[in-house]
Amino acid sequence: MSFQTDKPAYQIFDKEGNKSSYNALLEKAEDYDVVLFGESHNNPITHWLQIELTKDLYKKTSERQSKKGKNHLILGAEMFEADNQVILDEYVADIITEKNFEAEARLWNNYKTDYKPLVEFAKENKLTFVATNIPRRYASLVSKKGLSSLDSLSSDAKGFMMPLPVEVDLKMPAYTNMLKMMGVHSHTENVHQGAANFAYAQAVKDATMAYRINEYYKKAAQANSKNPILLHFNGSYHSDNYESIVYYLKKYNADLKIMTITAADQADLSKLEKTEVADFAIVTPLSMTRTY
Repeated sequence: MSFQTDKPAYQIFDKEGNKSSYNALLEKAEDYDVVLFGESHNNPITHWLQIELTKDLYKKTSERQSKKGKNHLILGAEMFEADNQVILDEYVADIITEKNFEAEARLWNNYKTDYKPLVEFAKENKLTFVATNIPRRYASLVSKKGLSSLDSLSSDAKGFMMPLPVEVDLKMPAYTNMLKMMGVHSHTENVHQGAANFAYAQAVKDATMAYRINEYYKKAAQANSKNPILLHFNGSYHSDNYESIVYYLKKYNADLKIMTITAADQADLSKLEKTEVADFAIVTPLSMTRTY
């Protein structure tokens, strides 16, 4: 009987399903304006590669930096909500304490193991870190009462989301699949308003993330003569198949060069099961341990 002599923790594939490498992914990322790193939220390999890519892109973009300019790497994440941007800015700038930041920023339960290394790297190297997600209370409002419920919010509240009105195409596969999971097999919104609202809530997250990514990218591009890179961390479903965040990014700025990464679990790492999902896929074993 022969035994496997190695147990690979992950395998990277390109869009077409060809085996690739971390170095190829890194080299490619340098040529893009926005890199959407789609993750499995509880996968330790994904999170380890996120901090490694952050460190390596920081080194690469430092070469673009002028002596008087700011670093050309910007970080962003769906795990931080837009109304906490000031808190995040203050912590990264070392104005408020870690205790205050962690108490007030509505952090995810896996923050300390999975996202804290990214925030601390930004703090150590004085990088902008963008809180891109819509405040959860407004996504919940849309889920219960629909898109029109956002119209009644104050101008201050509307400043934490994408511009209104926002167009949502429920025929987009990302949202169609959500409807199907709820037993809806039609796009007749008035018949299945509750299900439609659930998809709308997902869409306002995608649109807000895209809007804030683009706004911060534009600010960085205007402040520096060289092209910056915005590295964004989100669940894979927010950028898979070049939909969702990608769709809205293209609406807000058609000129952006966008690269996507997805995360997948497979029993067999020798072949990519689903191709054309993203520019690169990080595949880990189904048996991989989880952070929660």
